[in-house]
Amino acid sequence: MTVTIKDVARRAGVSPSTVSRVISNHPRISEETALRVKRVMEEIGYHPNMMAKSLVSRTTQTIAVILPRPADELFQNLFFSEVIRGIVAQSTRSGYDLLMATGASEREELETVTRLVRGRRVDGILLLTSRANDPVVAMLKEAKFPFALIGRHEDDSELLTIDNDNVQASYDATRHLISQGHERIGFVSGPPNLVVSRDRLAGYHKALKEGALPSRPEWIVEGEFLQESGYRAMSLLMGLPERPTALVVIDDVVTFGILRGLMEIGFSVPKDLALVSFNNIVFSELATPPISSIDIGIYQLGYTASQELIRSINAERPSPTRRHLIPHRLVVRESSLRRT
Repeated sequence: MTVTIKDVARRAGVSPSTVSRVISNHPRISEETALRVKRVMEEIGYHPNMMAKSLVSRTTQTIAVILPRPADELFQNLFFSEVIRGIVAQSTRSGYDLLMATGASEREELETVTRLVRGRRVDGILLLTSRANDPVVAMLKEAKFPFALIGRHEDDSELLTIDNDNVQASYDATRHLISQGHERIGFVSGPPNLVVSRDRLAGYHKALKEGALPSRPEWIVEGEFLQESGYRAMSLLMGLPERPTALVVIDDVVTFGILRGLMEIGFSVPKDLALVSFNNIVFSELATPPISSIDIGIYQLGYTASQELIRSINAERPSPTRRHLIPHRLVVRESSLRRT
């Protein structure tokens, strides 16, 4: 005999509508009631028909995570696995499933997101990177579709964003190298169309200007968030007639490429080149030497982004468009300590 929602309600001593709200994770249902209803559901073997529920409510209980391009970065950079871990933890807790999607090009990505939105296959969209003049953001804004952005949007402060103060974080990293006696400090950046690259470069310039130190174009190298970019940057910088004695690096994974290249040509860190980077992934402490890094709270970025997006979907706040800042901290290790 099929167990129905009415059977659950009768056994739990609540109305069928209350059971329905518990299944939907409605915020106005008390924790005590929710636990009682869920316990009864488990005891009598009731499993809600989510497809039928979605047809009635026109919701899917699913959010889409748009993976970055190129897809190689996702599997080579631990930032993405850690931020997704935070997203999964919170969305699961809130009763939402995840759908992951991407595109090989900007056009394909836009087409993918457009299909998801127009087909109502998901209730919200979560973007993992903030790019300048992003057509996906423009489309989602025009469609008035719930979405959240990990990163700062340059042109619209009213969007729902979850970010760090990357200008301040990079300023802190650069100031640390200045405090160690460095006057020739370079910067290894990410793609110039990413807002995070621009913000961290701005923080670097701010610290140099405040310290009355030179900022030379040849000391700034752009690339991707990959080891190969760090290796290439090292080759360019260490071959200069007057090279920097320290670097602020956009990402720990890029720093690993720099370390590999320096070892190959017989340079050592921090004696020949001091390094500070970002993300403080687990391997930073295990590197040789251990890497000084800005901890940006990657897991919390993902967790908060999922949480705020779901709150926006459920209209739990009158204005869910605030910018949420996750605190950062500098973790000092051997790679940036004063040379002896």
